[in-house]
Amino acid sequence: MRKLLIAAVFIAAMLLDIRPAPAQEGPWCAVVSIGWGDLQRDCHYASLEECRPNVIAGNRGFCEMNPNWPGWYGRAEGEPRPARPHRRRY
Repeated sequence: MRKLLIAAVFIAAMLLDIRPAPAQEGPWCAVVSIGWGDLQRDCHYASLEECRPNVIAGNRGFCEMNPNWPGWYGRAEGEPRPARPHRRRY
């Protein structure tokens, strides 16, 4: 009976795909050269000002907007933009 319980727990763990939670990503990435043309993205910066010291600190690279960031008020993909009313200029 005990072997059956252990096997059931093992199978349940494999089916549930237990993994650690992904790190919180932010809207800015530091793209850093790690040698031989390889780049590494570190995407946990909330602003461009937070990203710059990492790149300026001797790490050859640059800061860019996170391509996977949906934004603060992210729209569903394919959702049309709301129409903006036209304003008259006087």
